[in-house]
Amino acid sequence: MMNLFKSLLLHIIFFLSSSSSSSINNTGSTAIQFRNISEIPQNSHGIAGYSHITLAGSFAHGMKEVEVWLETFAPGSHTPIHRHSCEEVFIILKGTATLFLASNSHPSHFPGNPHQIPVFQNSTFIVPVNHPHQLWNTHEHEDLQFLAIISRPPVKVFIYDDWFMPHTEAKLKFPIFWDEGFVQPNTSKDHHDHNDDL
Repeated sequence: MMNLFKSLLLHIIFFLSSSSSSSINNTGSTAIQFRNISEIPQNSHGIAGYSHITLAGSFAHGMKEVEVWLETFAPGSHTPIHRHSCEEVFIILKGTATLFLASNSHPSHFPGNPHQIPVFQNSTFIVPVNHPHQLWNTHEHEDLQFLAIISRPPVKVFIYDDWFMPHTEAKLKFPIFWDEGFVQPNTSKDHHDHNDDL
């Protein structure tokens, strides 16, 4: 049953993605594009134990409402502590991990001690808008692989040094690593303007 779910999910992603591989256009509107995920380039973006593939992206494919990423983390590797002004849905395809999740409404205006939530293959969860979080691959031998689906692309990420760094001091990372080739960062805006949502 789970292999059927994964297969169906990957076929849906093919429909969301665009490419010049093959297309169908019966209505005169934008053609549906198909791609083979195994032929899409992966990139570590200089992060040890990490692999990223943008399956459907704002800059790369013109997506307006969502982006879909396939991400892989080697044993012991993790995301930075971060937040973003969009919802994020995770679908764990392989491995086990710990989700560290803090509220964006801590009375001291910093994330504080996060909740630790175990996640595992075939689980899914949603990270709310602007909630600081981090995902660690806790398996000793197996990669963690998941789909991440975000709303309101392109994503603007705020990175924390630790769980007690004030929200207003989180560092803006825009464009995110995999979008750097598509857009030049706007250095004229102070990142604190984007922290007003908190």
